[in-house]
Amino acid sequence: MKKTLLFLMTTTGIMLCQAQTVLPLYDGEIPNSKPGPDQESSETDQKGITRISKVSKPTLTVYMPPKEKATGAAVVVVPGGGYRILAYNHEGTEVAKRFNEMGVTAFLLKYRLPSNETMVNKEIGPIQDAQRAIQLVREHAEEYGIDKNRVGIIGFSAGGHLASTAGTHFNHAYINVPRRTNLRPDFMILIYPVISMADSITHKGSKENLIGPNASPELVQQFSNNLHVTKKTPPTFLVHAEDDNGVVVQNMLLFATALQKNKVPFDFHLYEKGGHGFGMHNATSEVKWMDLVEDWMRKSGWLKK
Repeated sequence: MKKTLLFLMTTTGIMLCQAQTVLPLYDGEIPNSKPGPDQESSETDQKGITRISKVSKPTLTVYMPPKEKATGAAVVVVPGGGYRILAYNHEGTEVAKRFNEMGVTAFLLKYRLPSNETMVNKEIGPIQDAQRAIQLVREHAEEYGIDKNRVGIIGFSAGGHLASTAGTHFNHAYINVPRRTNLRPDFMILIYPVISMADSITHKGSKENLIGPNASPELVQQFSNNLHVTKKTPPTFLVHAEDDNGVVVQNMLLFATALQKNKVPFDFHLYEKGGHGFGMHNATSEVKWMDLVEDWMRKSGWLKK
């Protein structure tokens, strides 16, 4: 465990918040893992975007809001990156800090990236980590001042696929749950998410990295999350851009249609432009989708004192 100080930029200046705590996701042996060297690496480009690759030792970083703002709500933050890298800051740390401003405790998940070199079954490694994150948050809810019945998940791109997997596969535990902890997120926020693994609609890189280029029809069906929506799927907020050529908008629309069919409450914002991977800031529009999310969470009862 390690701690670093967190600073939030506010309208009145810089505010010092509680130190971040970085937790190993598992105590002891990591399930479904193969022994080998830790080859994780991190690079930051000229735009300030940090990409982490070859993650084999997952962690959970805790971002606590100021005590006077804390609402008791929590969210697990899942960056994207095609199941190849993690877009760690603009789809991770920045998002966690924005949730802190809303009074939400954020848990940034650095999940394992699928690899036959580090995993026995690479297709289930990420969902194991997402379920473990939800498990840890709920089992330590009192410690962090969290209402265990207001624990959500947000995911971007392939991270949106992972978040939606957590929201549609919660009845199947991919990890040990000795305390029978509830693995279902209470709400989901999916930003330009990969949803389907069907060749006609999927993001090719995400599919190949997760389940392989020659995946069986059974695996394609298992991880096409629109096919697993039920009446128990969590309420969902969706964001996408119509001109997204990376993850086509039909992914989001398929999921919204499935939610509507099953009478699951949902809302969405569809940008005309913005492409893929814009994070919290779509430069083509004055609409800030995180403000819409905050309104939705408040109206839905997730944000309350």
